[in-house]
Amino acid sequence: QRPDSVCSDFGNMNMNDISTSATCCHVVAMPYPGRGHINPMMNLCKLLVSKNTNITVTFIVTEEWLGFIGSTPKPPSITFQSIPNVIPSELVRAANFPEFVRSVYTKMEEPVERVLDRLEMPVSAIIADTYVPWAVSLGNRKNIPLASLWTMSPSVLTVLYYFDLLKQNGHFPVDISERGKEVVDYIPGISSTSLADLPTFFSGIGKQVLGAALEVISLMQKAQCVLFTSFYELECQVIDNLKATLPFPVYSVGPLIPHTTLDPTPSSNNDYVKWLNSQPERSVLYISLGSFLSVSKEQMDEIVKGIRSSGVKYLWVGRGETSSIQEACGEMGLVVPWCDQLRVLSHPSVGGFWTHCGWNSTLEGIYAGVPMLTFPIFWDQVTDRKLIVDDWKVGMKVKDVASEKLVDSEEICMIVRRFMDLNGDSSKEMRRRSSELKEACSQALSKGGSSEADLDAFIQNFLKCH
Repeated sequence: QRPDSVCSDFGNMNMNDISTSATCCHVVAMPYPGRGHINPMMNLCKLLVSKNTNITVTFIVTEEWLGFIGSTPKPPSITFQSIPNVIPSELVRAANFPEFVRSVYTKMEEPVERVLDRLEMPVSAIIADTYVPWAVSLGNRKNIPLASLWTMSPSVLTVLYYFDLLKQNGHFPVDISERGKEVVDYIPGISSTSLADLPTFFSGIGKQVLGAALEVISLMQKAQCVLFTSFYELECQVIDNLKATLPFPVYSVGPLIPHTTLDPTPSSNNDYVKWLNSQPERSVLYISLGSFLSVSKEQMDEIVKGIRSSGVKYLWVGRGETSSIQEACGEMGLVVPWCDQLRVLSHPSVGGFWTHCGWNSTLEGIYAGVPMLTFPIFWDQVTDRKLIVDDWKVGMKVKDVASEKLVDSEEICMIVRRFMDLNGDSSKEMRRRSSELKEACSQALSKGGSSEADLDAFIQNFLKCH
């Protein structure tokens, strides 16, 4: 189906219909090619077309990504267009991440522009991931309004926006292993934080991609608005400050997670759902270490041993290592290559979520009201851990971020037991806070809630679609 087929058929219309067709809004979505970016962009597009039947979306991905997601269910008013695989494959992107980022920044613009030029239906607006920096100049060059979708926490955007303050205060560059505990209390909107809780841009791969991140923040300011994938109440101080500072409107329309497709009475045709159905309430620890960067082999061995000796029931997404983890972890739980994460987190048997603190996973944990055991690996995940544990108080940490050392299995066993102990005081408080945030999230998404109001305002004021 052509992306222009939904709204451009004037052939058999009477004159009364012309006005509705004239307000037809054709949006082009340009996600960054990574799972944690494509998913929220697609969830946003599904929301837009469900809100307003005059909106159609052309969703541009590489051929490889079309292969991954082309057959997943979507409304007919969203169509895919693909560009050649001009960037390294998703399957090896973690091997040389700085090179992957460079390819996205330099090689995708030309093929995407060719797609734009051959679309039959005029483009009303572009929604581009903030990490697709060339989209801003492409939109400006073609005189198409552009909204920037920021798929990390507003706190991380704020830290990068005010990066010069770190330099002015002698906090960059620094050696985190020596100075990680020093306090940063001068970033507008951000509560007092240690250097070790900022994104991992002080060394290693993080330092290599810092320039690229600062570049997108600077280019983002030439967009016409920014969209957040979370909801206002989660970081209201941060968002209030950004609204007062940024030169354009800020819309918080999330959480942009697949909550609209959650079946209230799911069938239990999956083995893992059947298994969860047979477990006591809140007894299972769900473990997922993310879809991109992973932990070292040594650390993985310690996690496996720690989980095994804790005696806690677990459901573990092992991806490629399913059978080896299952063998090593024993019979207390189930290891699966993949699962519907939000469905699992929303299951009454699940009482905790071991997470790498990617932003989408964090939002899913909040939505489901499940406390989080945090094990961040890279970049924004470290700041998300600080939000989860220190600011919102809905989680515990497995490791001290400033330390590079291995967390051994005994330590892991102890923290897992404490975390999953439903009678412990700290655990009770954490569960109470998780329920409160779940309720705030539900309010934001409901009729008249903050996310619904922002989405309506975005459709009316930016897409000009009534």
